[in-house]
Amino acid sequence: MPYTEVPGAKVPIRMWADPASVEDGAMQQLRNVATLPWVKGLAVMPDVHYGKGATVGSVIAMQGAVCPAAVGVDIGCGMSAVKTSLTANDLPGDLSRLRSKIEQAIPVGRGMHDDPVDPSRLHGFATAGWEDFWGRFEGVAESVKFRHGRAIKQMGTLGSGNHFNEFCLDEKGSVWLMLHSGSRNIGKELAEHHIGQARNLPHNQGLVDRDLAVFIADTPQMAAYRNDLFWAQEYASYNRAIMMALFKDVVRKEFKKAKVAFDPVISCHHNYVSEERYDGMDLLVTRKGAIRAGSGDLGIIPGSMGTGSYIVKGLGNEASFNSASHGAGRRMSRSAAKRRFSTRDLEEQTRGVECRKDSGVVDEIPAAYKPIEQVIDQQRDLVEVVAKLKQVICVKG
Repeated sequence: MPYTEVPGAKVPIRMWADPASVEDGAMQQLRNVATLPWVKGLAVMPDVHYGKGATVGSVIAMQGAVCPAAVGVDIGCGMSAVKTSLTANDLPGDLSRLRSKIEQAIPVGRGMHDDPVDPSRLHGFATAGWEDFWGRFEGVAESVKFRHGRAIKQMGTLGSGNHFNEFCLDEKGSVWLMLHSGSRNIGKELAEHHIGQARNLPHNQGLVDRDLAVFIADTPQMAAYRNDLFWAQEYASYNRAIMMALFKDVVRKEFKKAKVAFDPVISCHHNYVSEERYDGMDLLVTRKGAIRAGSGDLGIIPGSMGTGSYIVKGLGNEASFNSASHGAGRRMSRSAAKRRFSTRDLEEQTRGVECRKDSGVVDEIPAAYKPIEQVIDQQRDLVEVVAKLKQVICVKG
């Protein structure tokens, strides 16, 4: 669909969603962003919904400034997926053992590895830059240095909420591995530290929303945030890469006779900042609940734990700052989903999927999310579909 332009104080709000369908709180957040002196553009994805700090499904382009709350507390959260040589015919009738093996290999929730994962022992994992990455931890915020041990042991772990590991089938019956996670607790600690720092800066006093406090270019605070932000984004990338390597190892062991081969991994952030150039301006583009969809960029747009997901290719639409949605997007809060639905509803909506069906994941029930097909249809000028996937195993945090 072509975007709809809604007037904003400093810039128009370009929406790939029906403005009438967007909740009032989210629309107010978007209008607040459009008041910032540094904002040069604002694009809204079809999975838009109210978020803490800033709207989920928003792309904010600013010149000489960045808003840490608009990035969010799960810095670098994103997706990875890989197509395998397995087909549906290779899978056993009972998938519970396979799900159990995945859960054993990759800690979930607040869990961590007993000992740090040694990447040199992972099949095919590229260790170049690994030592340098951890060496740079000495340069992050002093307030989180004591988290070093935890950060190392959480590397290669899933987390909770809407994070997941999945076994999926595409429409031709090929098996894919897919996962969703971010920078774990260390990313959260860094984000909260800098959000607090930004709120106290003089230039942020008097903003319409304290959550929109920014760092501005050529200041020590901006330099410190950029350092920690890009480190945490790298942590998130490594976290997904290690999880995928562990995931692949499970598959190799469980399907030894098949001698499984894997295509190149597709990976994308969807809570992050990128330095990009548009209309002759160098901008800091914040995607919160959005992926980069430059021309030819491969991306992943998942649905819920009981519906399909999509592998997509970007069309390079600069009106959206080369962006697309990051998923289906919630249509009700977690608390509302828990009030409205039962475990029986969850069982019904995840029929055919080997997954948790207990009260601990009712807030992730498919009906709490927007229809993924509708979300894809609303951004046909942003991406083209490469493959549609349907999960058969879903491991939730």
